Amino acid sequence: MIENRIEKLIRDALDLCKKEGDFQFEGEVVVELEKPRVDSHGDLSTNVALALAKRANMKPRELAEAIQKRIPPDAPELTNISVAGPGFINFSVNPSWYLEGLHEIYEQGEHFGAVDIGKGKNVQVEFVSANPTGPLHIGHGRGAVYGDVLSNVLGKAGYDVTKEYYVNDAGNQIRMLGRSVFLRLREMDDEKIDFPSECYQGHYIVDIAREMSAKYSEKLKGMSEEETIDFCSDYAATKILGDIKRDLAETGVIHDTYFHEEHLHTDSAIEGTISWLRNKGHVYDKEGAVWFKSTAFGDDKDRVLKKSDGSLTYFAADIAYHKNKFDRGFEKVIDVWGADHGGYVARMKAAVEALGRQRDSFEAVLIQLVNLIRSGELVSMSTRAATYETLEDVRKEVGKDACRYFFLMRSHNAQLDFDLDLAKKETPDNPVFYIQYAHARICSIFRKAEERDLNMTGKGEVDISLLVLPEEMKLARMLSTMPHVISECAEALEPHKLSFYLLELARMFQSYYSRGRRDKRYQVLTQERPEALAKLYLLKNIQIVLQNSLRILGISAPTEMAREETDV
Repeated sequence: MIENRIEKLIRDALDLCKKEGDFQFEGEVVVELEKPRVDSHGDLSTNVALALAKRANMKPRELAEAIQKRIPPDAPELTNISVAGPGFINFSVNPSWYLEGLHEIYEQGEHFGAVDIGKGKNVQVEFVSANPTGPLHIGHGRGAVYGDVLSNVLGKAGYDVTKEYYVNDAGNQIRMLGRSVFLRLREMDDEKIDFPSECYQGHYIVDIAREMSAKYSEKLKGMSEEETIDFCSDYAATKILGDIKRDLAETGVIHDTYFHEEHLHTDSAIEGTISWLRNKGHVYDKEGAVWFKSTAFGDDKDRVLKKSDGSLTYFAADIAYHKNKFDRGFEKVIDVWGADHGGYVARMKAAVEALGRQRDSFEAVLIQLVNLIRSGELVSMSTRAATYETLEDVRKEVGKDACRYFFLMRSHNAQLDFDLDLAKKETPDNPVFYIQYAHARICSIFRKAEERDLNMTGKGEVDISLLVLPEEMKLARMLSTMPHVISECAEALEPHKLSFYLLELARMFQSYYSRGRRDKRYQVLTQERPEALAKLYLLKNIQIVLQNSLRILGISAPTEMAREETDV
C-alpha cells in the first residue's frame, strides 16, 4: 500500500533529522496521510509538521521543509514533494506504483482491502437492542444496518468483532406488553374495555391475543389476572423477539449473541455490581436511596442506582451489563443508540471509568432520525399511535440491497431522508442500482471477451505499461485507496464512507466505459490482444474491489442486469 511506503519515508526522514541535528523531539510520532482537497496539491498529504512543531520548538513550515529535505529526491515511489500552507507536506505518487498495485489487488482477491490496525483486539458492537414489545421501525433499521456494516468494517480492519443484541426483557415495558395483550383478550370475550393510551396500540397486539386464545383458551381460564398478565408477557415478548430476529435476518443482519437483561436480575449481577462499586468508594446512601458518584468521573450530577422503595434503576442494570461485557474479555465496547440517548453518554462513560476501564474503551454512537419520503412528501409517523413504517414494510417495498445502501447514504450524525421512489428506480439516479449495474456490466464484458478468446490465464501475460490513458491511471489510483478507506471507516466509526467510495468508483468506471463510444482508445474488446488483456486486467481489479466493498456493505453483486451493453 502506497500509504505505508510514504509513511516509512517520512519516519526515516524524521530519524535522519534528529540524527543530523535539524531538530529534536521526544515521544512517539503519529503520521497521518490523507488525500488533499485540491488535486493539484498531489495525491497524499501529511500534517505531521504541524503536529510536531510545538515539541520540536520550531515553526511548522520550517519543520516541514526540514523533513522534505531529508526525503530522497529520487524515491521511486514519488514524482514530487512540496510544502504548502502553514506546513503541510504534499506527495505526488509515481503513476507506475498505482499500476503495480493492480498486481496486489489481483493476488489478494477477496482479501484485498484488509488492514491490521485492530491487531486482533476484542471488540463488541451492541446494536439494535430494541425492546421486544413491537416490530422494528425504520429508525431501528438504520441502526441495524449501521451496526452490521460497522462490524464488518472493523473485522476487515483486523479487529475480533462480536455483534450483540441486548434484550430488554425485564421491567415495566414487558409488564405493559403483557397487560396490553391481556386487555385485548378480554375484548375478544366481548368485554367493553377502555384501552389505556399507555398500552401498546399496534394491531400486532390483537394478532398475538388471537393466537394465544386459539392455543391456550382453556389454560387461560384457570389463571388469575396476575398470572394471565405474566403469561401474556412471556409469550408476547418471546414471539416478538423471534419476529425481530427474522426481520433482521431478512435485512442481512445476524447477531452473534443475544444477552437477556433478565439474567442480570436472576444472577444477582446488578446487586453484585453495586456492592463492587461500594467497595471501591463510588457509591453512597442518601435519603434511603443508593447513589453512584458519577460527578467524580465527569458527569453533571450523581445518579440513583436503587430507589428509596428498593427498586433498581435502568442505569444500575446498564452498569452491570457493561461490567459483564468487560468481564467477558472485550477490550472495547461500542453501543449503537438512538439520537434520543445523547444525555445518557456522560453517565455511562463515568460508569465505565468507575469500573476501572479507560474512558475510550467505551464508545456510544448516536444514530440520527430517518425521514421517509414518498412522492416528494414526508410520510407522517407516530410510534405512540403505532402508525410508523416498519423496517419490514420498507424492505419489502424497495428490496434488501436498496434498503441497506440507502441507510448508509449519509453519516449517522445527520438526519436521513429515505426516498422510497428513488430506492425503487432501476436507473442511474439510484446509487445502488448504478453500482450493481457497473459490476454486471464488467461481468458482461468478460463473457464477451471469453467468446472472443480473450481470456487471462494470470497476471504474467499482462503488460500493465499499456494502461496509459489518464482515466486508467485514476482508476488504478482509486482502487489502491480501498485499504485506506477501510482504515478511515474503522477509526472514525463511519462506515458510510465506504458507500461513498463505492459510488465514486462506479462513476469512474462508467465514465471510462462510456468514453469508448467516442474514442476507440477506451474500447476494450476491439483492441489488439496485448492492449485488450491489459484493459481486461484493469476491469478484473475493479470487479474485485466492487465485490469486496459490496460484501462488506452486505449488498449483492449481480452478474446480470437488464439493459447491459457490451459493445466496447
